[in-house]
Amino acid sequence: MQAHYLRAFLYLLAIAGMAIPWYFNLVYFQAGGSVAPDVYWRDAGANALTTGITVDVYLAAVAFSAWVASDRRLGVWRWAYVAACFGIGLAFALPLYLAQRLRKDSAA
Repeated sequence: MQAHYLRAFLYLLAIAGMAIPWYFNLVYFQAGGSVAPDVYWRDAGANALTTGITVDVYLAAVAFSAWVASDRRLGVWRWAYVAACFGIGLAFALPLYLAQRLRKDSAA
């Protein structure tokens, strides 16, 4: 796949990775959900499936953050991807980071 098309695909994934999970987050909040730690973790661990998914995503987010922190190609902006990962979501931050990294590599 050519770099241009791959970047476009990654940008589309980033948009979907923000829109789709946040739709469900908004549904959760409208139903009385909360980001208060006791409520959030109780709901995230409601059953074995949600617990497994939550732990999987958080471990992947930590691994992604360690990778981004060690990558000097994107300069100080790399920390914005770590913030986006935990503030918006891994499904948004990861493809956006990969697209920007690919753009930087293509320009070199």
